[in-house]
Amino acid sequence: MIMDGNGRWAKARDLPRTEGHRMGAETVRRVVECCGEIGVEFLTLYAFSAENWKRPKHEVEALMKLLELFLTNELPLMMEQNVRLQAIGRLHDLPQSCQDELHCCIAATAQNTGLTLILALSYGGREEIVDGVKSLLQSVESGHLDKAMIDIEVFSKHLYTRYYPDPDLMIRTSGEMRLSNFLLWQLSYTEFYVTEKFWPDFSKDDLKDAIRAFHQRHRRFGAV
Repeated sequence: MIMDGNGRWAKARDLPRTEGHRMGAETVRRVVECCGEIGVEFLTLYAFSAENWKRPKHEVEALMKLLELFLTNELPLMMEQNVRLQAIGRLHDLPQSCQDELHCCIAATAQNTGLTLILALSYGGREEIVDGVKSLLQSVESGHLDKAMIDIEVFSKHLYTRYYPDPDLMIRTSGEMRLSNFLLWQLSYTEFYVTEKFWPDFSKDDLKDAIRAFHQRHRRFGAV
């Protein structure tokens, strides 16, 4: 999911952008809960992009504090709902306190067997591919991999998402028709669903509508 529209939601109500982000965190809670209820196995949320560091300093700081607070407050609920937390991206770019809380939650939920919730943090699709190439080259140079063996499957194992399946469905809120540097490799054959609703207004019913629309599509993966 590309959770877009927090700022515009707030602007439409003459509220600070930070309030939009706070309400967006509430939406995350109900979406995670709904995914658990209907049996979704993996949910990846584009929580903070590599480009988001370019936003005003006060907004970035507020987002980092919100992330840390979210992790602290939601851990008991994740344990109750059997959610396993994971994260992808250049996590070392996050403030140390956020890294500490993130790793704490990942460790605490590691044995949970329900929904796997993957937060994309300081994440960029191009950055992931570059990091994957570097990892691949390191394996070749160290003698652990013969370059003749490199194919799509081998390269995929050097990406942040190597432990997860490619997404079946990508949902974007706020009506924007672009990927915004999100999972560029993994979305090759993913079905897209775009809604005009801003992320804070996205409901459980909206999620179910998106999944129903997905099930009405015929996926050919390049075949007939």
